[in-house]
Amino acid sequence: MTPERADRLQTLIWSALGLAVLWLLFLLSPILSPFLLAGIMAYICAPLVERLERVGVPRLAGVLLVMLLLTAILTLLLLILLPLVNQEAQQLMARLPDGIRLLNEQLMPWLKQRFGIQLKLDPAALPGLLADNRDSTQLIAQKLLASLKIGGIALFGIVANLLLAPVVMFFLLRDWHELLARLGSAIPRPWHAKTLAIVTEINAVLAEFLRGQLSVMLLLSLYYSVGLWAAGIGFALPVGMLTGLLVFIPYLGFATGFTLALTVAALQFSGMEPVLGVLAVYGIGQGLESFVLTPWLVGKRIGLHPLAVIFALLAFGQLFGFFGVLLALPVSAALLVGLRELRTLYLASRLYRGEDRS
Repeated sequence: MTPERADRLQTLIWSALGLAVLWLLFLLSPILSPFLLAGIMAYICAPLVERLERVGVPRLAGVLLVMLLLTAILTLLLLILLPLVNQEAQQLMARLPDGIRLLNEQLMPWLKQRFGIQLKLDPAALPGLLADNRDSTQLIAQKLLASLKIGGIALFGIVANLLLAPVVMFFLLRDWHELLARLGSAIPRPWHAKTLAIVTEINAVLAEFLRGQLSVMLLLSLYYSVGLWAAGIGFALPVGMLTGLLVFIPYLGFATGFTLALTVAALQFSGMEPVLGVLAVYGIGQGLESFVLTPWLVGKRIGLHPLAVIFALLAFGQLFGFFGVLLALPVSAALLVGLRELRTLYLASRLYRGEDRS
């Protein structure tokens, strides 16, 4: 066999192996979520572990300290969110009769005048209404219980993933250098130097992305807190801080803060002014995040034009849904490095320079 045919056969074998690995990853995608989440969190926390190690903290102790810090941050968010939800639920039960009276005084006359619908709600009849519909309530509860049983396996999978991710993250952080060394040793030697240069550039771009995202989170936390306070909304500081800190989760962070703020405004029973204030604050905030802060503070840091940032968010969201939006900017930053390398190869090619191949 000639060397040329041997090289072609080797290329064909490696290409087939690569396609087989991609197909296997596709088949295993339902169980890869905790590993993906753990890998992202380990990448974010690895520099902090490195700094602790440089100041004399043992690697294992540094990993445990960083994971404890991350746990403390998540616990703090829950301590902010859960008491707020509890207080809102108590206020809802306490003010429900006042809300019904407000509906009788303002909404019901409008319905009668506009549509000819005559209704009147009796706050004192609520306990009796619940008692009369106890059978229906029990039937609904039974159906919900059956639904939970059907979805028990899925619920178990979610819990298992949440418990598995910290374990995977611990081992990734502990063996970070060894894993990187093994990956580096697997790269073909002729490509080793160039591959390391590209990976280093991607790492620098992703670091800039994280710094820019942190700036966006802090600025939006300040904006929502001040905006809700100016609109006269109760719990303005915790709701505003929570909204700003959760903006790195597309849709979910904004929806959580918006729902909480709107609920607080509605439970104040002060008319439509607080509700309109919440709508204005969050409408402006969403535009500020999407068209000003993210394009300039994140896109500028990673070398993407603001229009490219907006296009990336829309395109990845259309193609991959929620996770596409979540990973749009870091993946775009990594692809940008690859496109720069392709541009360099293109500019050095005979096609671009117009040289004759003969």
